[in-house]
Amino acid sequence: MKNRDEIAQALAASGYIADADLATAISLMQLLRRPLLLEGEAGVGKTEVAKALAKVHATELIRLQCYEGLDQSAALYEWNYQRQLLAIQAHRGTDSIEDQVFSEKYLLERPLLAAIRRPQAPVLLIDEIDRADDEFEAFLLELLSDFQVSIPELGTIPAVTVPHVVLTSNGTRELSDALRRRCLYHYVDYPDVDRETRIILARVAGASPSLSLQIARMVEGVRKEELRKVPGVAETLDWAAALVGLDIRDLHDAPEIVQETLVCLLKTHEDRARVTPEVTQRLLGRVA
Repeated sequence: MKNRDEIAQALAASGYIADADLATAISLMQLLRRPLLLEGEAGVGKTEVAKALAKVHATELIRLQCYEGLDQSAALYEWNYQRQLLAIQAHRGTDSIEDQVFSEKYLLERPLLAAIRRPQAPVLLIDEIDRADDEFEAFLLELLSDFQVSIPELGTIPAVTVPHVVLTSNGTRELSDALRRRCLYHYVDYPDVDRETRIILARVAGASPSLSLQIARMVEGVRKEELRKVPGVAETLDWAAALVGLDIRDLHDAPEIVQETLVCLLKTHEDRARVTPEVTQRLLGRVA
């Protein structure tokens, strides 16, 4: 698929409602076979893009969750030290044993190595790259530019197939220019009311068009309040599922339940205290 509209339709069929700009970015990602860097606030659906792509391509999703201190052994490969030790003990005195234990037989694949050795191109999700260190970013450059990795004992290992690479960042720190140059870029923002309505309809069974629109408009209002943690799409879907489960068909008919179920959207004590029943009533008044 190269056509933007075809990609948007395929993503929608997998449950992800993409805007035109994101569909274009994915189209170019596939055309140019380049990694795609998705940046945006937590909860806007960046990780879901990779999951949807895996469904669209009917392929494996390989996820590398980044964190501070992430290193090569956790991301690329590790030697099976226990098996190596047993082999050395079993062949004590054999001159060639050192070469034997540093072979494929004793290699443990981690996400990055696994992604380039699959016979069918997987989707490789490098999630929250901004949580990793600068050193790990530098380590990634060879993979992102040449789709190969270097293992000292084995040499350079080129990709069997080029994976569909998606990197996500919440913007907690500035990424290097070198990493950005190797990627296409798209900023994922909170969806507008129309798109969030479509997301609810696609993901929450039993949500009517009218209720979905009300929920999307209400969430839009909540996001404009001065909150410590703005609710993301995942929180919207939780709230919609809760309202549907409680058999709410119109928000105006159940203002008390609306207030009580805001626990699905508001995740800090300060935010709960800020969105009082009076604030909820004011926001409901703007929901048609």
